[in-house]
Amino acid sequence: MNSATLFLLAAAPTSHEPQLIDLDATVFVQLGIFLLLALVLWQLLWRPYLRIRSERVTRVEGYRQDAARMEADAATRLAEAEAALAGARRMGTAERATARSEAQAREQAILAQANAEAQKRLSEARARLDASLEAERLKLQAQTRDVARTAAQRILGREVSA
Repeated sequence: MNSATLFLLAAAPTSHEPQLIDLDATVFVQLGIFLLLALVLWQLLWRPYLRIRSERVTRVEGYRQDAARMEADAATRLAEAEAALAGARRMGTAERATARSEAQAREQAILAQANAEAQKRLSEARARLDASLEAERLKLQAQTRDVARTAAQRILGREVSA
Protein backbone atom coordinates (compact mmCIF):
# COMPACT_ATOMS: atom_id res chain seq x y z
CA MET A 1 0.00 0.00 0.00
CA ASN A 2 2.89 2.29 0.53
CA SER A 3 3.86 2.12 -3.10
CA ALA A 4 0.36 3.09 -4.20
CA THR A 5 0.41 6.06 -1.86
CA LEU A 6 3.82 7.13 -3.13
CA PHE A 7 2.65 6.79 -6.69
CA LEU A 8 -0.34 9.00 -6.00
CA LEU A 9 1.83 11.57 -4.26
CA ALA A 10 4.36 11.58 -7.07
CA ALA A 11 1.72 11.92 -9.74
CA ALA A 12 0.00 14.79 -8.00
CA PRO A 13 1.08 18.18 -9.18
CA THR A 14 2.98 20.24 -6.71
CA SER A 15 2.20 23.82 -6.08
CA HIS A 16 3.46 26.46 -3.74
CA GLU A 17 -0.05 26.96 -2.25
CA PRO A 18 -1.20 24.82 0.67
CA GLN A 19 -3.39 21.87 -0.31
CA LEU A 20 -6.92 21.37 0.97
CA ILE A 21 -6.57 17.67 1.70
CA ASP A 22 -3.44 16.48 3.33
CA LEU A 23 -3.04 12.74 2.86
CA ASP A 24 -1.04 11.33 5.73
CA ALA A 25 -1.52 8.84 8.61
CA THR A 26 -4.48 10.76 10.05
CA VAL A 27 -6.61 9.34 7.23
CA PHE A 28 -6.28 5.89 8.84
CA VAL A 29 -7.07 7.29 12.28
CA GLN A 30 -10.18 9.04 10.89
CA LEU A 31 -11.20 5.84 9.09
CA GLY A 32 -10.80 3.90 12.36
CA ILE A 33 -12.84 6.47 14.29
CA PHE A 34 -15.53 6.31 11.58
CA LEU A 35 -15.68 2.51 11.71
CA LEU A 36 -15.73 2.51 15.53
CA LEU A 37 -18.51 5.11 15.51
CA ALA A 38 -20.41 3.12 12.88
CA LEU A 39 -20.12 -0.05 15.02
CA VAL A 40 -21.27 1.76 18.18
CA LEU A 41 -24.18 3.39 16.34
CA TRP A 42 -25.08 0.05 14.78
CA GLN A 43 -25.26 -1.56 18.23
CA LEU A 44 -26.97 1.31 20.03
CA LEU A 45 -29.28 2.77 17.37
CA TRP A 46 -29.73 0.76 14.21
CA ARG A 47 -30.15 -2.72 15.68
CA PRO A 48 -32.83 -1.60 18.26
CA TYR A 49 -34.51 0.52 15.57
CA LEU A 50 -34.66 -2.40 13.13
CA ARG A 51 -35.83 -4.77 15.88
CA ILE A 52 -38.63 -2.38 16.95
CA ARG A 53 -39.56 -1.75 13.34
CA SER A 54 -39.81 -5.48 12.58
CA GLU A 55 -41.86 -6.01 15.75
CA ARG A 56 -44.17 -3.20 14.71
CA VAL A 57 -44.55 -4.64 11.22
CA THR A 58 -45.23 -8.07 12.74
CA ARG A 59 -47.76 -6.57 15.18
CA VAL A 60 -49.49 -4.57 12.42
CA GLU A 61 -49.72 -7.67 10.24
CA GLY A 62 -51.14 -9.56 13.22
CA TYR A 63 -53.71 -6.81 13.73
CA ARG A 64 -54.59 -6.93 10.05
CA GLN A 65 -55.05 -10.69 10.24
CA ASP A 66 -57.16 -10.27 13.38
CA ALA A 67 -59.22 -7.59 11.65
CA ALA A 68 -59.72 -9.81 8.59
CA ARG A 69 -60.70 -12.73 10.82
CA MET A 70 -63.10 -10.54 12.80
CA GLU A 71 -64.59 -9.16 9.59
CA ALA A 72 -65.13 -12.67 8.25
CA ASP A 73 -66.67 -13.70 11.59
CA ALA A 74 -68.93 -10.63 11.52
CA ALA A 75 -69.99 -11.43 7.95
CA THR A 76 -70.78 -15.01 8.98
CA ARG A 77 -72.79 -13.84 11.98
CA LEU A 78 -74.62 -11.29 9.84
CA ALA A 79 -75.50 -13.98 7.31
CA GLU A 80 -76.75 -16.23 10.13
CA ALA A 81 -78.80 -13.38 11.60
CA GLU A 82 -80.29 -12.56 8.20
CA ALA A 83 -81.14 -16.22 7.65
CA ALA A 84 -82.80 -16.40 11.08
CA LEU A 85 -84.68 -13.17 10.35
CA ALA A 86 -85.85 -14.53 7.00
CA GLY A 87 -87.03 -17.72 8.73
CA ALA A 88 -88.87 -15.69 11.34
CA ARG A 89 -90.49 -13.61 8.60
CA ARG A 90 -91.59 -16.76 6.78
CA MET A 91 -92.99 -18.19 10.01
CA GLY A 92 -94.75 -14.92 10.81
CA THR A 93 -96.22 -14.78 7.31
CA ALA A 94 -97.46 -18.36 7.62
CA GLU A 95 -98.98 -17.69 11.04
CA ARG A 96 -100.57 -14.50 9.79
CA ALA A 97 -102.07 -16.38 6.81
CA THR A 98 -103.36 -19.10 9.14
CA ALA A 99 -104.86 -16.54 11.51
CA ARG A 100 -106.41 -14.67 8.58
CA SER A 101 -107.99 -17.84 7.17
CA GLU A 102 -109.31 -18.78 10.61
CA ALA A 103 -110.73 -15.29 11.04
CA GLN A 104 -112.37 -15.46 7.62
CA ALA A 105 -113.86 -18.85 8.43
CA ARG A 106 -115.16 -17.51 11.75
CA GLU A 107 -116.52 -14.45 9.97
CA GLN A 108 -118.32 -16.66 7.45
CA ALA A 109 -119.77 -18.78 10.27
CA ILE A 110 -120.95 -15.67 12.13
CA LEU A 111 -122.43 -14.22 8.95
CA ALA A 112 -124.17 -17.51 8.15
CA GLN A 113 -125.57 -17.67 11.68
CA ALA A 114 -126.69 -14.04 11.49
CA ASN A 115 -128.32 -14.65 8.09
CA ALA A 116 -130.10 -17.73 9.43
CA GLU A 117 -131.31 -15.76 12.44
CA ALA A 118 -132.42 -12.90 10.20
CA GLN A 119 -134.26 -15.31 7.88
CA LYS A 120 -135.93 -16.94 10.87
CA ARG A 121 -137.03 -13.58 12.27
CA LEU A 122 -138.12 -12.44 8.83
CA SER A 123 -140.25 -15.55 8.33
CA GLU A 124 -141.72 -15.13 11.84
CA ALA A 125 -142.46 -11.48 11.09
CA ARG A 126 -144.05 -12.45 7.76
CA ALA A 127 -146.17 -15.07 9.50
CA ARG A 128 -147.30 -12.50 12.10
CA LEU A 129 -147.91 -9.99 9.33
CA ASP A 130 -149.94 -12.54 7.34
CA ALA A 131 -151.94 -13.43 10.46
CA SER A 132 -152.48 -9.77 11.25
CA LEU A 133 -153.42 -9.08 7.63
CA GLU A 134 -155.91 -11.93 7.62
CA ALA A 135 -157.43 -10.68 10.89
CA GLU A 136 -157.68 -7.18 9.45
CA ARG A 137 -159.28 -8.56 6.26
CA LEU A 138 -161.87 -10.35 8.31
CA LYS A 139 -162.57 -7.15 10.24
CA LEU A 140 -162.77 -5.17 7.01
CA GLN A 141 -165.14 -7.72 5.49
CA ALA A 142 -167.38 -7.42 8.53
CA GLN A 143 -167.19 -3.65 8.39
CA THR A 144 -167.72 -3.71 4.63
CA ARG A 145 -171.10 -5.43 5.13
CA ASP A 146 -172.09 -2.87 7.73
CA VAL A 147 -170.89 0.07 5.60
CA ALA A 148 -172.58 -1.39 2.51
CA ARG A 149 -175.89 -1.82 4.42
CA THR A 150 -175.63 1.69 5.82
CA ALA A 151 -174.82 3.13 2.36
CA ALA A 152 -177.68 1.20 0.79
CA GLN A 153 -180.08 2.41 3.47
CA ARG A 154 -179.04 5.97 2.91
CA ILE A 155 -179.19 5.70 -0.85
CA LEU A 156 -182.49 3.86 -0.87
CA GLY A 157 -183.82 5.70 2.09
CA ARG A 158 -185.24 2.58 3.64
CA GLU A 159 -184.16 -0.32 5.72
CA VAL A 160 -182.26 -3.11 3.92
CA SER A 161 -182.06 -6.69 5.13
CA ALA A 162 -178.98 -8.68 4.68
